[in-house]
Amino acid sequence: MLLILAGFLAVLGIANDPAHANRLLLVAACDSMLALVAFVVPWGRTGPNAAAWLGLPSFAVLGLSTWSFAGSATGTGPFLVLLYAWAALHFPRWILLAYVVPATLAYVVPLILTGQPPIVLGSAFILMPVALAVAMLIEAQARHLREDRERLARIEQWRSALMGTLAHDVRTPLSTVRMVLEELKGQAPPHIARMLDAALRQTARITRLAESLLDIQRIDSSGELKLDRQPHPARTLVQEMLTYVRVGPEVTVDVDEELTIYVDKQRFEQIVVNLVTNAARYGRPPIVIHVRPEGQFDRLEVRDHGPGIPDTLRSRLFSQFAVGGAEGVGLGLWIVRQLAVAHGGRAVAEARDPGVAMVVTFPRPVVIDPP
Repeated sequence: MLLILAGFLAVLGIANDPAHANRLLLVAACDSMLALVAFVVPWGRTGPNAAAWLGLPSFAVLGLSTWSFAGSATGTGPFLVLLYAWAALHFPRWILLAYVVPATLAYVVPLILTGQPPIVLGSAFILMPVALAVAMLIEAQARHLREDRERLARIEQWRSALMGTLAHDVRTPLSTVRMVLEELKGQAPPHIARMLDAALRQTARITRLAESLLDIQRIDSSGELKLDRQPHPARTLVQEMLTYVRVGPEVTVDVDEELTIYVDKQRFEQIVVNLVTNAARYGRPPIVIHVRPEGQFDRLEVRDHGPGIPDTLRSRLFSQFAVGGAEGVGLGLWIVRQLAVAHGGRAVAEARDPGVAMVVTFPRPVVIDPP
């Protein structure tokens, strides 16, 4: 893009200096040819610093431009600094130092050939140190950013591997635990069987959570999550979800008996459990769960009556690691948002007085009337 811009400006310069039109057209042609080379060469298959060779002919064309403008370095200086800035963004500092000689020659030689006075030649002793200093500063910042990006990539790779390993390895022992619990349940007295039944439900939930970890890993890698959406009675579904969390009478379910919600049951379970757990942990009772139609969506709302959430935090509440601390790592609401988006809905936090309402919407199926 710098080369294209330089060529375009050379063509525009003909209007100001028609006597040197041929020279300026030559400069524009050279810039265009270099731009074409820069565009077509597959730099990704070459060495990491191979594109730095483009700087040498670019400096030469800048010198040709100065000569074409009869020794005027008005355009050469800024473009020389821009070339240095481009190099600083992509190459190590030793290349910037190696550019000093060709850049200085490209600036000084045309001035000598066109007979410029010493004061003009001396401008090189100001321009070159400034260009090199700017490039060094840019290179340092770019290097730090690249190192940070590489470190984050390694952390993300480790996190992804950890999640995958955990999700796979936790299911095998859970299968054994479930078999033992089922065997004991068949031989236990009724009061023990009820406790074993609760343990079996929690074991099944942990298994589903392990599978959800794999789903989250797939979301990170492909951005997609396949759902098995089916119609379910909303009130029964919510009440069933509440058996997976330890809640008391402070949780109220306000859902119409006749309402049917079109969701993936397992993902809906995870959303409800995460929101109720979050409300119980950070809010105050009573906790009220609403599900009701709203236009083309079904609206799930889990409200607590706690101190609420600051406005500055609410907008990023559903991001990864937005909150967290001693009681959690800040992934629960992010998972809720990912599952809501997978359904085609959204997840938001709405202020209440007092408290906050976590709202998740689910699109209702489109009903086509028969002709």
